Amino acid sequence: MPHTTETADPRSAEQLREAMTDGLIAEGWVTSPHVEAAFRAVPRHLFTPAGTPLETSYDGHTAPVLKKAPDGSNLSSVTGPWLQALMIAQAGVGPGMRVMEIGSGGYNAALLAEVTGEHVVTVDIDPDITARASAALDAAGYAGRVTVVTADGEHGFPDRAPYDAIVVTAAAWDLPPAWRDQLAPGGRLALPLVMNTFTRSLGFRRAGDHWESDSAQLCGFVPMQGIGQAPLRRLPLADPAGGHVTLRLGDETVPGNPGALDGALETGPVTVWSGLAIAKGVGFEDLQLWLAGGFLPGFCRVDASDSPALPASEANNTWFGFGGVLGDSFSVMANRKTGVPGAEFEFGARAFGPHAEAAAEALIAQIAAWDARGRAIPADAFAYWPAGTEIPTLGDLTGVFPKRHGSVTVTWPPAA
Repeated sequence: MPHTTETADPRSAEQLREAMTDGLIAEGWVTSPHVEAAFRAVPRHLFTPAGTPLETSYDGHTAPVLKKAPDGSNLSSVTGPWLQALMIAQAGVGPGMRVMEIGSGGYNAALLAEVTGEHVVTVDIDPDITARASAALDAAGYAGRVTVVTADGEHGFPDRAPYDAIVVTAAAWDLPPAWRDQLAPGGRLALPLVMNTFTRSLGFRRAGDHWESDSAQLCGFVPMQGIGQAPLRRLPLADPAGGHVTLRLGDETVPGNPGALDGALETGPVTVWSGLAIAKGVGFEDLQLWLAGGFLPGFCRVDASDSPALPASEANNTWFGFGGVLGDSFSVMANRKTGVPGAEFEFGARAFGPHAEAAAEALIAQIAAWDARGRAIPADAFAYWPAGTEIPTLGDLTGVFPKRHGSVTVTWPPAA
């Protein structure tokens, strides 16, 4: 259950809410006076789980979990305020707009109601989550301003369409036709889009027969459930020393014959270093998307948390837990400390299988290609092409992610 007004000092909550909003403004996430007013008005602590400390409820970067699956994975959470502010801006939400939210925690719907001054629709497939969202919205005084719908978000909610904006707060693998159809002309869409296991929050606008981005941000969300759930295959490989290495393959990855990898961990590892160093604290998330977009054949995520085959620092590091399948062998990203100030880490590849060296070299070649041509992805690099739409020739620096209802492309700028 959410907090009640009896479980939190309203004066402390208001002070913390003001401080959180000030921080979001200082960090550049909140840039609109209407969004600022919404964050100062909505009592976030009423939407976080009971027992959540007020300091946590009003931390601009936390996402308290509302529900977990039996396997311990997160099914629902209250999105971090910094990301909510970003996505409201990505969707271009402002006063007088009609908005639908896909994914219901309650708090974001209340923010949208404050920003628009209009009735908001929020849709979620899980009746536990919608019941909780309704109770929290009631407690916070938004019962008459938000309609909470229990339904598969894949279908939207046509009863109140068309919408000027749709904000999706669960990781979506595709862009369903219902969302596009329920947007008014000129309507905008903000969604965390999964591309071969990696997610970006994208601001989309219609451009003729397709959709183009004008904002992109690395992020993480709980996965969409229902019809639109992301396809994901897990391929466990037995480690002769005990445990397993599990390859996670998105639907965009076709590794040929997965059975060819049986016994791959019995050969290797072969480790190759790239000579490419990177400074501590410098992000390289564009490298992940470069590899995932088809430039590295057989792209996969690698989980070796219960296997001695990979060093613990790499087996449990999601920033490096990715690689590629090459026939009967596979590679995984590696890193080592250099001891050189300003270039503290060197990228490398560790590979297993009868053709481990070739698999490692393939990964190293793409690390070098990314370094030369793919380091910066502009905000307008992403496009969505509905099924039946002809995708024009976009150049050799375009990654393609096939989906059920269309395809996503990511186009890097040509070399200068």
